[in-house]
Amino acid sequence: MKSEKVRNLTDDELRHQERDLNDQLFKLKFQLNMGQTESLKKIRGLRKDIARVKTIARERGLAAGATEKK
Repeated sequence: MKSEKVRNLTDDELRHQERDLNDQLFKLKFQLNMGQTESLKKIRGLRKDIARVKTIARERGLAAGATEKK
């Protein structure tokens, strides 16, 4: 997922996207531990996507806080 696509999401969509990505990551980790899959690339990609979503959500939160102080 590209950061441009994530930046176009609303705050509610960001939270929903983060929840979905965390669920996918949990399922993949579970499959990995059970020996059913070996998709390390997919796990790395999901972790990076989660980090992107969290980073953009934090940027928006800081920007909203900065405008409230002014």
